[in-house]
Amino acid sequence: MKITKLQTFFVKPRWVFLKMHTDEGVAGWGEPIVEGWSHTVAAAVEEMGRYLIGQDPRRIEHHWQALYRGAFYRGGPVLTSALSGIEQAMWDIAGKSVGVPVHQMLGGAVREKIRVYGHVGGTDADAYIASGRAALQKGFTAVKTALFDAVRPVESAEFVDRAVERMAALRQAVGRKVDIGVDFHGRVGPAMAIRLCKALEPHDPMFVEEPCLPENVDALVDVARRTTIPIATGERLFTKWGFREVLEKRAAAILQPDVSHAGGILEVRKIAAMAETYYAALAPHCPLGPISLAACLQVDACTPNFLCQEQVCLGEGYLKKPFVVKDGYIDVPTGPGLGIEVDEDALRQVQYDGAWENPRLWHEDGSVADW
Repeated sequence: MKITKLQTFFVKPRWVFLKMHTDEGVAGWGEPIVEGWSHTVAAAVEEMGRYLIGQDPRRIEHHWQALYRGAFYRGGPVLTSALSGIEQAMWDIAGKSVGVPVHQMLGGAVREKIRVYGHVGGTDADAYIASGRAALQKGFTAVKTALFDAVRPVESAEFVDRAVERMAALRQAVGRKVDIGVDFHGRVGPAMAIRLCKALEPHDPMFVEEPCLPENVDALVDVARRTTIPIATGERLFTKWGFREVLEKRAAAILQPDVSHAGGILEVRKIAAMAETYYAALAPHCPLGPISLAACLQVDACTPNFLCQEQVCLGEGYLKKPFVVKDGYIDVPTGPGLGIEVDEDALRQVQYDGAWENPRLWHEDGSVADW
């Protein structure tokens, strides 16, 4: 079996899908994307195709090593995301070629269903209550929210009170049986993150995600040691090497690698194995499309230290059989490869020019705020 073509699709609202063709008619799908840089990543996929065309797609680890280590420059969001989507497509082909799901080739399922969480939020406490109740009606047992937008290095007492008010309203709406993750989005400096975490502790968040940016691991450690809330991070880290220091310094209790950014399915499984030795959990990041979610679910199925899966798109309008959430869970996929069938007729209805751009945040004085 040989790879004959790499075909990319720019898909609304902001995604890139990859179809890998072979000379035996077996095709695989992946999702290589850096949000806001669709054309850049698609170009990287095309350039990686110079090596891949004519190769056997089932030599996944070998091709990953060749594409990652075989060039002088390695890593980063663009190159690793392109490689991630390619790797997903190769696993899809490998599974289809032998008629088994990817997780079966990675040791087999360790659970029967996969817990997922929904996103909630709003502009005030009433909106948080309504959003939380809506999530309950959909059967979610876990949700995630962001409590603020732009954050100054040191914020006012009113700012902290407003965040706590929203969190309290959400906790009131969903009760104490539902887990609530809080996403700081890396928008907060360490000192302010410590203050906010202390204020939120009475409402028992499941985790605080990216309380500060991961570029300075010692700063993340400082936050983690000053709060009882589990710290989560990882969406802006790439490959096993990017997570090493976070684990060694106990900077986070929950790792959130993105299967479409961090290196693909097997690389995230390796990161999970590293985390297991530090008694850390895995909660893959996935605010992306259904192919990325499908890749995540394969990892989740076979990972003992899995916690909960992010999702924003179950595949309606993209997949012939979208995923179904039942009582807060998705059943472990049993179909071959990634376990999905992309609806290419429907895909044509949601293609666009790939020109989506990340919105920017600004402080009141006009200066740039961290996204």
